[in-house]
Amino acid sequence: MTPTGSRIRLQLQRADFQMAVDLALPATGISVLFGASGSGKTTLLRCVAGLERAQQALVQIGSALWQDDAAGVFLPTWQRPLGFVFQEASLFDHLDVSRNLHYGLKRSAARGFGKAAGRDASQAAKQAADQALSTAIRLLGIEPLLQRMPAQLSGGERQRVAIARALATQPRLLLLDEPLAALDAARKQDILPWLERLRDELQTPMLYVTHAAEELARLADHVVVLDQGRVKAQGPVAEVLSSITHPALVGDDVGALLTGQVAERDARWHLVRVAFDGGSLWLRDSGLQSMRIGQAVRLRVLARDVSIATVEPQASSIQNQLPCTIESSTADLHPSQVLVRVRVGVGVHTSALVARITARSFDAMGLQPGQAAWVQVKSVALLQ
Repeated sequence: MTPTGSRIRLQLQRADFQMAVDLALPATGISVLFGASGSGKTTLLRCVAGLERAQQALVQIGSALWQDDAAGVFLPTWQRPLGFVFQEASLFDHLDVSRNLHYGLKRSAARGFGKAAGRDASQAAKQAADQALSTAIRLLGIEPLLQRMPAQLSGGERQRVAIARALATQPRLLLLDEPLAALDAARKQDILPWLERLRDELQTPMLYVTHAAEELARLADHVVVLDQGRVKAQGPVAEVLSSITHPALVGDDVGALLTGQVAERDARWHLVRVAFDGGSLWLRDSGLQSMRIGQAVRLRVLARDVSIATVEPQASSIQNQLPCTIESSTADLHPSQVLVRVRVGVGVHTSALVARITARSFDAMGLQPGQAAWVQVKSVALLQ
């Protein structure tokens, strides 16, 4: 853990499992708690917030100690500088958006006045709170909504207001408990870009609960995979998603995540090339016209769309072909298939991909760790 990162260690007995986790989280970005329903994601979030009291616990957010059972420290929820966003926006129906947002300032102002002495310090705290709210309004694009009543908002708009209200408290940590779960597919697509913007522009760390693969791939910088209250895997999202030893995803969702930059646009064939550590991939130039060369993007490459060849493919309709090294393999859920993790690139500039091939092909090609090969990528999904 870095000095500005967070450490969360706790145990809690539940009816059907015992939670026992030990997490080291980065100081910025979105850390996603991922897993099936009932795996302990929301329980962990509530323990961090102090809404449930875990045992043998240490909750340290940056330099702030919220709970340390060994030292007899436990801050109640109201004393923890956090913001909490639930599945439902829970706005005050009798207040317009502006007054809903300013309600969130009361807690922030009270916290600042409590620590400050004198009129000048109180005024400084109020100005800081106003600035935090202005920043949240800008980042979430809700200025046109300020005079509307909650009943006049879509589900996605309500959640954007709820997130802005939480950010107005100037939290050290923003907790989001499946904030998109109550939205339909179209509204989710509306709000995801705003969450990406918060991740990229804010310094406030976020702890985000979801069981949706798309949200994990699009939003996470760091991921913690939970299973029956235990940590199945944790680490940078690209490494965790491409792991075949403890896969975070199963079935058709298995694959790799690549972070790259728009490197080239082929106007004639309506294609765009995205470069990443170890290579580059061509994909359809759909909705990318406004993106500038050099802009950062995320790509998701599913294992079902990756094949392996032991010699360089010739005269293939698949244009994305990359030299690679076989790293590891494991049996897939069905005995007829094998997952193979490969590494493209050389030296420190490499990326991992995962291929799903038949066990028969794997055996016939005699694939082994360290073997040179080629991967063909049939399809790529742009996430950002």
